Amino acid sequence: MNVKRMRTRNHRSGSGNGGSSRHLNGQIPMNRNHVFDSHGPDVRVRGTAQQLFEKYLQHGRDATSAGDRVAAEAYFQHAEHYFRIMNAMAQAAQQSQQERAERQASRQQRVSTQDDDGEGGHYARAEDGNVSVRGDEPQPDIQPQPELSEG
Repeated sequence: MNVKRMRTRNHRSGSGNGGSSRHLNGQIPMNRNHVFDSHGPDVRVRGTAQQLFEKYLQHGRDATSAGDRVAAEAYFQHAEHYFRIMNAMAQAAQQSQQERAERQASRQQRVSTQDDDGEGGHYARAEDGNVSVRGDEPQPDIQPQPELSEG
């Protein structure tokens, strides 16, 4: 009996590095170039969200011109799905860009605060967020150490 082994792609079960590093909360992080493998009505399409949107839109137009309103509606629904994915990716990119800009502004503010200090590092931020000049804090009483004489 001739038994062939089935080959699988990245379908490891159990623990380990089975591709789980790419998943965040069960979702695959996507960008504009993420390739989808779509199984639409009567057609299998592969491409980015933008490409799939355009392909399903064209299939819907073709079905409309052929008089098949049911198939056209199915294609248009698939096109809408990828349109929503494109919008979600654009929103995520915009939010990420805003967060990067805020972090950059925060870093620049910290750097400018240190530059305003003069030589930098002479100010310390207390836990309550107040800034104090080092050296102005009360210092513990330091007693001179007795000198040891050898002899």
